[in-house]
Amino acid sequence: MKNVRITVMKVARYDDLIERYENPIEHACSMRVGQVFVCKDWQKPEGMCDSAWETLSPFVMALAHGAQNFYDGWMKDPKSAMLSCNDGFRPVSFLVEALDDNEEEKP
Repeated sequence: MKNVRITVMKVARYDDLIERYENPIEHACSMRVGQVFVCKDWQKPEGMCDSAWETLSPFVMALAHGAQNFYDGWMKDPKSAMLSCNDGFRPVSFLVEALDDNEEEKP
């Protein structure tokens, strides 16, 4: 099984939607651009947002087991996927990549 790297690529925040629709919450998203997680044996990495993991985990599992070429050539690197969490107020974009056996875990 391959290790899979998850890199936070972009973090957005829609204050107009938050003000209009969201109840005040004490702890919002803590993801930061450039943050890197490595999944070993298809396990959720420590510090990964639970909501984001629910979105990413099917792709992580597939990549860890050798899947490639999601959606018929969507990505330039067939062993990767660009995905976003399902938070409509603070969406985060993640690059999810299968690591080759000899590849370093961090970029």
